[in-house]
Amino acid sequence: MKKKSNLHFNPCTKIVLLFLCIVISSLLPSIEYELIFVSIIALFSVINKKIKFACGGILIYLVVFIVSVLTVKYGSNTVRSLLMPFLGLVHKVYPVCMLSTLILSTTKVGEFLSAMSYARISKKITIPLAVMLRYIPTVREDWMYIKDSMCLRGISPSFFGFIKNPALTIECIYSPMIIMASKAADELTIASITRGIESPKKRTSIIEIRFDIQDVIALIIGVVITAFIIYRSIFYD
Repeated sequence: MKKKSNLHFNPCTKIVLLFLCIVISSLLPSIEYELIFVSIIALFSVINKKIKFACGGILIYLVVFIVSVLTVKYGSNTVRSLLMPFLGLVHKVYPVCMLSTLILSTTKVGEFLSAMSYARISKKITIPLAVMLRYIPTVREDWMYIKDSMCLRGISPSFFGFIKNPALTIECIYSPMIIMASKAADELTIASITRGIESPKKRTSIIEIRFDIQDVIALIIGVVITAFIIYRSIFYD
């Protein structure tokens, strides 16, 4: 029986790519370049076996792209003044949000901690990031419980439900969320201390962290794209 090949990227590689993505997104000269860059992120998602995520990300950006083009070509001055600041912000943050979501969905906390320990990064940096990685899914799960509870009580958690009865919606959403978020933070803190996160000794792990050829290729491509965008922004703008 043949083993399925599983292309896995080092968490350190993903973090470096995220920083490069921030630089690239802030310097991209046009939405055409942004469309190409989002397509590259979608390809990276497909390589990580997130095909639905890649298709969804491309479709959402295509909608934003078409709306931007139509607004510039056919929109009145009033429409442009209202939409263009918002669309400009979306264009700048969308690639970063897309790659961040991909990293969060493909990186386990144990892998992240092992990679940070392998790279000899200080615990002052790794511990807050690890708590963030574990905290976000917990809050998302709590939100699903609150949403189901509201539906059972006949209260819509949608935007239209908020418009119809804002006071009741806020009471049913924010109060439980604050309580559950505080409880989740306490539980994560206790669990981390129990597992010896404050121990000054070197952390051991059963997870094997390696720096393979796919990490080298991904970093080279990221550096080349960043260098090209920086070069173009300096000499052609």
